[in-house]
Amino acid sequence: MRITAIHSADLPIASEIRNAYIDFSKMNASVVAVVTDVIRDGKPVVGYGFNSNGRYAQRGLLAERFVPRIMEADPKSLMNDAGDNLDPHRIWATMFANEKPGGHGERSVAIGTVDMAVWDAVAKIEGKPLYRLLADRYSAGRADDKVFVYAAGGYYYPGKDLTALQDEMKKYVALGYTVVKMKIGGDSLADDIRRIEAVIKVVGSGKNLAVDANGRFDLKTAIEYAKALEPYGLFWYEEAGDPLDYQLQAELAQYYKHPMATGENLFSMQDARNLIRHGGMRADRDWLQFDCALSYGLVEYLRTLNMLKENGWSSRRCCPHGGHQMSLNIAAGLGLGGNESYPDVFQPFGGFADNTPVVDGYVTMPDMPGVGFEAKSKLYAVMRKLVE
Repeated sequence: MRITAIHSADLPIASEIRNAYIDFSKMNASVVAVVTDVIRDGKPVVGYGFNSNGRYAQRGLLAERFVPRIMEADPKSLMNDAGDNLDPHRIWATMFANEKPGGHGERSVAIGTVDMAVWDAVAKIEGKPLYRLLADRYSAGRADDKVFVYAAGGYYYPGKDLTALQDEMKKYVALGYTVVKMKIGGDSLADDIRRIEAVIKVVGSGKNLAVDANGRFDLKTAIEYAKALEPYGLFWYEEAGDPLDYQLQAELAQYYKHPMATGENLFSMQDARNLIRHGGMRADRDWLQFDCALSYGLVEYLRTLNMLKENGWSSRRCCPHGGHQMSLNIAAGLGLGGNESYPDVFQPFGGFADNTPVVDGYVTMPDMPGVGFEAKSKLYAVMRKLVE
């Protein structure tokens, strides 16, 4: 068996929304299709992948380095020992050949995009949902039958007043979410407090609301917000400062006793390890948001989970960024603490399979081979164009 082709395209996910740091008016994403010569139901098995929101499409890196390395490799070097399926770890090593360590940058996004498609193909060839394959390979067959998800939104938007913000959150609650997330740091502290209090009126308690500063604050501002947020007992206070400023995160923990979250902009096991070593993160309450689609894919995420275990962290403290089906499968198959969800924004990539209700903050997994993209009709309509 062999990979016969890898197709890619760039698709817009542009929107007028903004967080504290960037707007999304020119945002796009890469989509890839890994085509194999394995035939199921009369058609070649195809694995699909894409990169998470917040990082741009990776056309150049895919076309110039990572796809050619796979296509030029001996097909046998990309297979498992039995020769009956692809080996994601060997394909990952092929993509990373001739790359220096460190300086992960955008290449982690490009590799993560292809890695997602490879795992989708592997699970389809094996005839299993990806979460079940992961549980069988890495968790002694134990998989979660449902996964906690929270609704991410609350972006700044032209003309969006408190009533519009509350209406958005009412929609998420009506959909079945028990925890919602909103942006902070794009207005003054006083304005953000008014927004927070407006949302709490909808969700009932601070423990049902997470806030995200998207790395906007210096230490002084981060502490000012921490002191103002403390009385609300929020679900978490996310990414107060620059993601690589571990000292800021460590010092902030001295001023904020409630849960904090960060990690979505750390793109390697080594960066994640530095956060654990130097960022003052607390394994009994804080959350880690590493996103496989941005950080070299699931192959690297497995290394990150092993590192966390070695440092006394439970996988249940991981709740990945991205709001996509790949992380949902990882959460169910490897015992994570939950997953982000985008009910409204970043379509068609955000959200999960069609007709999958959120019940008391949890979703169940579709019983179909692979990641389950085919069960998300608008996303699959985009993906299949790559091979039609």
